[in-house]
Amino acid sequence: MFITKRHISRRTVLRGLGATIALPLLEGMVPAQTPLRKTAAFPKSRFAPIEVVHGSAGSTGYGIEKGLWSPKEEGANFQFGDIIKPLEPFHDYLTIISNTDCGAAMPMTPEEVGADHFRNAAVFLTAAHPKQTLGSDVHCGTSIDQMYAQQFGQDTPLPSIQLRTELMDATGPCSFKYSCVYMETISWSSPTTPLPMLYNPRAAFEELFGSGASKEERAERQQLNRSILDGVTHDVARLEKKLGPKDRSRLTEYLDNVREIERRIQAIEAYNSSGVARAAPTAPVGVPDSWDDHVRLMFDLMVAGFAGEATRVAALKISKDVSDRVFPESGDSTPFHSASHHGETPKGIDTLAKINKYHVSLVAYFLDKLKKTPDGDGSLLDHSMVLYGSAMGNSNVHGHKQVPMLLAGHASGALKGNLHLRCKDDTPQANILLTMVNKLGVNVDTVGDSTGLLDF
Repeated sequence: MFITKRHISRRTVLRGLGATIALPLLEGMVPAQTPLRKTAAFPKSRFAPIEVVHGSAGSTGYGIEKGLWSPKEEGANFQFGDIIKPLEPFHDYLTIISNTDCGAAMPMTPEEVGADHFRNAAVFLTAAHPKQTLGSDVHCGTSIDQMYAQQFGQDTPLPSIQLRTELMDATGPCSFKYSCVYMETISWSSPTTPLPMLYNPRAAFEELFGSGASKEERAERQQLNRSILDGVTHDVARLEKKLGPKDRSRLTEYLDNVREIERRIQAIEAYNSSGVARAAPTAPVGVPDSWDDHVRLMFDLMVAGFAGEATRVAALKISKDVSDRVFPESGDSTPFHSASHHGETPKGIDTLAKINKYHVSLVAYFLDKLKKTPDGDGSLLDHSMVLYGSAMGNSNVHGHKQVPMLLAGHASGALKGNLHLRCKDDTPQANILLTMVNKLGVNVDTVGDSTGLLDF
């Protein structure tokens, strides 16, 4: 029997009025009798850096002794501390790197002392020291998510997307003679170009799946409560005729997931427009009052965007520095920033650890979604690199030593997982970033204040 080499292009999209829906990797996109890894269809790694503020309870002397964040064992088969316990089901996908310092976030002059909260976000992915300025002449460094997007994101509908779950209350100048822009984003496309982060899930959904629509078309569709998929119905029907049963099932599952996310956003908008008293009355209508729901929705959008390669890079800032938000789901009602200044007491550190653990549990939700989403010869988690951490260590003293950093995923084979690497004293956190971006295929010699590559 003759087997044809004709196949569906990996870059096939569904186009309709106000919609451009990228497709997941289907068997019909791989040339017949050709191993996936030897084709252009083989999935490139997705990259998801996630910043949490206020460091970690595990970076304190008490936290290190108790192993709250960093395992006491080095190498493989380490034991999970209380903070990262929610990630235990993903043991084989985890790479924990401990005992690194984020020197670029530290004050360089007497004027900069005390301004750590106004530098942290900008340093997290750049490892570069932000210029102290109140003007528009901001300067930091290119973040590693943008290094990857600039080299490997240009053939996707969206080279990268930047998301956040808390809105800054200030713009322009902040305290300690720093521009507020340094607090507002973790992504920099150049040392002078910070990228805005989307707060509204509706805006993120439209970026990922609604490109090509005018503002008026989007408004009309939302007013009529129509689905973005309505415009691609005929495209779907035509495509399904070319697919085998397995691919049709995969396509249906993917589109159903996109539609379910859209329904959730529509339900949030309907509820918030109904006149009920809102917990966050100034938030956009598409933002849920529940912070937990907001984070999960952003994670679901990231998974959907990765599944269809609408983008390969999605950065998420899950809180903001000096936030006093309360997280009742953590089991404690202490405001976040207040909890971060724990006075070095075991009780205070344990309180912060509860909040840290709750945040990590949401990352576990994200990893579970990635693991359950098929992608080529594995799952999205097999083909992703997820970074979770902070440029701050012991928040009680605004410290930047022993910062919490962990990686998840196998990055298409670049990361083995099941590893705790304890670095030598005074190792720059920038060495983690340098190693990561090289493993993603971006060949650079330095990132920020890096001094060399790490072995993980």
